[in-house]
Amino acid sequence: MRGECRSRDGRKAGRAARKADWAVRKAEWRAAEKARKARGGAPDYGRGPMGPPNAFTLLPWLLLGMGAVSNVVHGETPNPWIGILGLLAFNSLYVTIVFRAFDQRARQAPATRWCLAALGAVTCAMAGAYGDSWLLFFPLLGLAVGAVVRGRRLGQAMFAISAVAGVIGGLREGWDALGIVYGTFLSGMVTAAILALSETVLELRETRQELARAAVDQERLRFSRDLHDLLGHTLSVIVVKSEAARRIAPRDLEAALGQVRDIETVGRQALTEIREAVTGYRESSLAAELDRARGALSAAGIEPRVRQSGPPLPPQTAALLGWVVREAATNAVRHSGATACEIEVHGEAERVRLVITDDGRGVGSTPPGSGLTGLGERLAAAGGTLTSGQVPGGGFRVTAELPVEPAADGDEGNG
Repeated sequence: MRGECRSRDGRKAGRAARKADWAVRKAEWRAAEKARKARGGAPDYGRGPMGPPNAFTLLPWLLLGMGAVSNVVHGETPNPWIGILGLLAFNSLYVTIVFRAFDQRARQAPATRWCLAALGAVTCAMAGAYGDSWLLFFPLLGLAVGAVVRGRRLGQAMFAISAVAGVIGGLREGWDALGIVYGTFLSGMVTAAILALSETVLELRETRQELARAAVDQERLRFSRDLHDLLGHTLSVIVVKSEAARRIAPRDLEAALGQVRDIETVGRQALTEIREAVTGYRESSLAAELDRARGALSAAGIEPRVRQSGPPLPPQTAALLGWVVREAATNAVRHSGATACEIEVHGEAERVRLVITDDGRGVGSTPPGSGLTGLGERLAAAGGTLTSGQVPGGGFRVTAELPVEPAADGDEGNG
């Protein structure tokens, strides 16, 4: 008696736990839907508390065979043992097929096709032998075929099964079998359509998640490139100006203080640029980068020669070329040991060309993934090119070319 009470208490506790879990899942789904509506997003169909279709959603259709079971139980079926074996075989094959239908590998396996053929043979044999309620196994056969078969073969298979159902039903029941034919064809086609739609929704959801991950990775890469270019250039200028201040301080204190003021200005500007880079709204000005490059090169003892020609450039094009000027000037200051650096910008109606040449040792950029390598990827994405290499006779040259997009009315050029 005590054991029965414990068993009853255990069942009650299990039902209570399942009910609580259902309530939690339902509340989470409703909260997610409210949040999505608040953001203005579309309803996320197929992700409700019931989830997408699965094998268990196809099992209740076996109740269509209850008429045949009733005939066997009431002794209305000749050779009842054959009917019982047919029912067991049909139900076993049907359950096996619908569970394999929701696993892509199992669905496409030859064993599933053999099970489907065996189910068709059992259906034809039992319906042909007994007729009446046994004809309802044809719609179940159509449902199983719709769960497994995809593509053009589905229509061919459903026409064939419906024709067989019509022939057998016509021989057993006459014109009353037209409903069986219609139900067989409709059950297979509707099941296939619903499952195909569910699979498409799942694939679209996975694709959306993959695109979101790719967007995050792309933004992370952009952010790392911007920080490298910003901090590399700024720290190089600070180091060069600090060395200049230390060298001239014993001779000219006022000039040294001027270098210190420049360091303070560069540091404040760097803070502003980093904040703008973090928010994703920073667009570098080519004119400003040319001025900064001129100052950094002069402070490092490198003679700058800047020439610019052509019409004003759109902001996006000027911003990309500004990054190239910043990176190339930073490399010249840090690595080249040059005495002169020439920066030439030549713009035309459809294309602009930037060439930066120094007479140093010809040292290139930083390791792949940053510096000129990263800038090359950014220019390639905008339809441009970036090449760099040693100059015959000594020196290093960086060449960038970009297509010029028409500037919108009111856009300011880079001067």
